[in-house]
Amino acid sequence: MTQKRILIVGGVAGGASCAARSRRLCEDAEIIIFDRGPFVSFANCGLPYYVGDVITDEKKLLVANTDLFKQRFNIEVRLLNEVLSIDRENRQITVKDLEKDKVYTESYDALVLSPGASPIRPPLPGIDLPGIFALRTIPDSRRIRAWIQEHQVQQAVIVGGGFIGLEMTENLVHRGISVTLLERLPQVMPPLDPEMVVPIYDRLKSHGVQVNLGDGVTRFEAEGDRLQITTESGQQYGADLVILAIGVRPETKLAQDAGLDLGDRGGFRVNEQMQTNDPHIWAVGDAVEVQDYVTGEWTLIPLAGPANRQGRIAADAIAGRDMKFRGVQGTSVCGIFDLVVASTGASEKTLKRLNIPYEKIYLHPGHHVGYFPGAKPIDMKLLFSPDDGRILGAQAAGSQGVEKRIDVIAMALQRHATVFDLEEAELCYAPQFGAAKDPVNFAGAIAANHLRGDAPVVQWDAVDWDRGFLLDVREKGEFEAGYVSGAINIPLGQLRDRLEELPQDRDIYVYCQVGQRAYYATRALRLNHYPAFNLTGGFKTHNSVKNAENTV
Repeated sequence: MTQKRILIVGGVAGGASCAARSRRLCEDAEIIIFDRGPFVSFANCGLPYYVGDVITDEKKLLVANTDLFKQRFNIEVRLLNEVLSIDRENRQITVKDLEKDKVYTESYDALVLSPGASPIRPPLPGIDLPGIFALRTIPDSRRIRAWIQEHQVQQAVIVGGGFIGLEMTENLVHRGISVTLLERLPQVMPPLDPEMVVPIYDRLKSHGVQVNLGDGVTRFEAEGDRLQITTESGQQYGADLVILAIGVRPETKLAQDAGLDLGDRGGFRVNEQMQTNDPHIWAVGDAVEVQDYVTGEWTLIPLAGPANRQGRIAADAIAGRDMKFRGVQGTSVCGIFDLVVASTGASEKTLKRLNIPYEKIYLHPGHHVGYFPGAKPIDMKLLFSPDDGRILGAQAAGSQGVEKRIDVIAMALQRHATVFDLEEAELCYAPQFGAAKDPVNFAGAIAANHLRGDAPVVQWDAVDWDRGFLLDVREKGEFEAGYVSGAINIPLGQLRDRLEELPQDRDIYVYCQVGQRAYYATRALRLNHYPAFNLTGGFKTHNSVKNAENTV
């Protein structure tokens, strides 16, 4: 290693990973981490669960401490030391020791910036009133816990329906607090498509959470010991506690002042080795703009997994190794009241926005075989290229086995795999874990059958209802319990004996409950020279699409 003095600004995921990796690559380098906070390498993803008393011991959140870094890695960590400026010409940083109120300088051969991101606090009237919190650090969680205890909080308002908003909702309810969730956008979990988050609303409602979508907050006011929150529509909500979970923005002032390049999204612009436009400065973590692995566009992805990988890449680059960061695909998972929602790759919204051609299919398989007790359905959506079947993205929701399937598809996506590869994937099988044909195989097979023309699918929002013939192949009792307007019911078991009731000069759109019987019907009809198409995902997807349209 030619870089003998490595200084790292920020000691959480990316910075800590870079420091530890650098030591494993070189015993001689002097490595120092600077962090303006009182902790290093803590698990900020666990903070909502500490607030909710699911994690009761704060020490469990500390991945490492200063002693461990020193004893195990011979790395010096300076907490409560804020880096004020960078002198690129002389390769020096100016640091303020916040405890001693002392300013000093340190020189570097390599400088790694991992400042993270800060919670967004829009300039709304009353936003700095007592009782309004954001959650990003251990001190934040301490303040929230103390407020709940001291003020005997009974009602809370959470502003923002992303990961932190949903996790905080669950954890406050866990503590017996009534929660109202406000989201300015027309859906929660914005990275996912609207129909895929419909199960979240049902789960929130079943736990007494009031959800208000498409209605942003305009002001906060104090009313005695309580807060009043007013939205754009004029709705008002009372609360003892407000959590701001609007999102985060990259901490880039240090870089801006030093003249480092920033991207259009406001984050550090780096190359594949996490190097900035200064050859002696690298940047990693939430403040870095990264390229989307599917779409190629620059974006901000504040996730711990990519931050850790970036830290390792920067360390390798500093050590002279030719390692490159592949980009991000946004693989993520969120739990809300025992419901699991996960995704990887591009959403349909993103593909539409960028005019990238795509096809999609829906399915609702059990997470393991139906004959083994406890099988739970997984609602899945797969997006793929119409040209070659290359996987573009996937989303899923359910109680069991969700993240396992998305993880498999995430790896396949990273290797530029196709739906034909998913069709042939060999995965673990035992009755309590999956099926001989895993949901991943089913997703690949449905998409592959569509591309081959064996059983082409059609989307519920793309049907020409005037020219087509709508066929419901469920049993009579299922049909009578609820059906799509205009549908004719011929149960699958009767279909071959009633073919004369179907037109051969019109497209036949076939559906069942989740798509499997409609697939069998579509194959039988096409082999009998009827132009049949499977309405993907069946009646269950139809209801999800309609519910998503009617949510706001």
